[in-house]
Amino acid sequence: MTRFALTLEFDGAPFFGLQRQSHGPSVQQAVEEAIHAFTGENVRLHSAGRTDSGVHALGMVSHVDVEKPFEAFRFGEAVNAHLRPHPIAVVHCEEKPEDWHARFSCIGRSYEYRIVNRRAPLTLDKGKAWLVTRPLDHEAMHEAAQHLVGRHDFTTFRSVHCQANDPVKTLDQLDVSREGEHVIVRAAARSFLHHQVRSMVGTLSLVGLGQWEPQQVRDVLQAKDRQQLGLNAPPDGLYFMRAIYP
Repeated sequence: MTRFALTLEFDGAPFFGLQRQSHGPSVQQAVEEAIHAFTGENVRLHSAGRTDSGVHALGMVSHVDVEKPFEAFRFGEAVNAHLRPHPIAVVHCEEKPEDWHARFSCIGRSYEYRIVNRRAPLTLDKGKAWLVTRPLDHEAMHEAAQHLVGRHDFTTFRSVHCQANDPVKTLDQLDVSREGEHVIVRAAARSFLHHQVRSMVGTLSLVGLGQWEPQQVRDVLQAKDRQQLGLNAPPDGLYFMRAIYP
C-alpha cells in the first residue's frame, strides 16, 4: 500500500464543494473516479480542507492509499489524464509515510479572497472574483480586519450549519491590500470555521463601503451572535491557497 499526497488545483464552479455530495458532483468524487479508472481500486480522498460549492483551490493537499505500485510522477500524470475534462489538476504528487494524513497532519491553512472593485462587469474574472462596483477603502478594511486577528470566539462569523465543536479559533493573519482594481484579502490560521472567511470578507466590505466604522467589526465579534453578521461574501472570490505541514 502506497500513500500519495496530491496537491490539487481546481475551479470550484461546476462542483457542489470538495467533499462528496448526494445531490451533485464534487471534487472528491471526480478524483476518486479518475483513480479507479486506471487502478481498478476504490480509493478514498482525504483533504486538508473542505471547500463549499463554487470555492476554488490553488494548493489543496489531499491523499489516497493505493495498493498497486506506482512511481509518484507517473501516478500524478495518470490522475490528470483521467480527470479530463474536469477543471481539476494534480500539480504535485509525492509518496508519504502511512502515518502522514492530509487533514490531521496539517498545522496551517491559508485562503485568499479576490474582489474586483470597478463599475464594469467581469469578463475574464467572471465566477473567479466578487465584483463590487462602489469604491472600497481597502485601508479601512485592513484596519477593521486587525480586530479579528488572534484567538476569539468566532460564533458571529460561522455558518449555522458549521459542525465544529468549538467556535474558538486563532486567526494568525487577516490582511487587506489593493493591486489596481483588485482588493485582496489574505487569511491564515491553523483551521477555520464553516463560512468564516466569507463572513469576515463580507463584513469588511461594509467597512470599505463606508457603511460601518472599523470598530463595529470588533463589536459584532464580541456579540457572538450570527444575527449581527453584516454580510456573507459569495463563494466566487475564495481560493484555498496552501496547506502547511511540519
